[in-house]
Amino acid sequence: MLFLLNTGTTLAKDLQLNSHGDEVTFVQQSLKDMGYNIKKVTGVFDNNTKRAVLAFQRDNKIKISGIVDEKTMDAIKALKKTTPPPEKTATAAKKKEKPASPAVASPSPKITRIPESQPILARSKVPGIVKTAKKYIGVPYTSGGTTPKGFDCSGYVQYVFNQNGIKIPRTADVQYTLGKKSTLRALETGDLVFFHTDSDSAITHCGIYLGDGKFIHASSSKGVRVDELSNGYWKEAFVAGKHIIK
Repeated sequence: MLFLLNTGTTLAKDLQLNSHGDEVTFVQQSLKDMGYNIKKVTGVFDNNTKRAVLAFQRDNKIKISGIVDEKTMDAIKALKKTTPPPEKTATAAKKKEKPASPAVASPSPKITRIPESQPILARSKVPGIVKTAKKYIGVPYTSGGTTPKGFDCSGYVQYVFNQNGIKIPRTADVQYTLGKKSTLRALETGDLVFFHTDSDSAITHCGIYLGDGKFIHASSSKGVRVDELSNGYWKEAFVAGKHIIK
């Protein structure tokens, strides 16, 4: 399978884990410029690169494989042409952020214990939570964002609950201590869902369960949106659901 990069380099085969060279550098830099969580452009196709490729494929309705095949490369090249180079300040901010989009669970941190506490959400509050959550669909992602001008994942969840008179912690890892562990089948609308999207820590992303296998969250690539838990990307990244309804 052969195709050409903008650099004039010929890619002789699909790019996947452990691939290396100028082609990988091109993919990493392109995805980074588009706002995906590429921590460092190294020219080596590592797990971080795979997670970014999975996110790109998901967002662009390409078969989710984590492998850069011809179709994926063509899409990267086409979108790179329409993506302005990021400002230096934005690039610096990206280095500090933990992604809200997410990405696929890495085998690195082992989650051996799921913390539990008493449910906090009155059932009568659930319709308000859902209404408020959907009100902000389309709001852009902002690292550290806690307002409708821009949210990160946990800032969005906290804001939605605060608007309904319920105070919850600020960060995803602490929000993870709320409620009781729940299987996907037992989750109810208004419960919380948590994901591992980064090799740095166990819990890095969260959202609000909407029922029917869907959840709403602030994605680092697309802002506030609704996604399917059955999507291969999120299915692999899923850590646990937490039942918080009294």
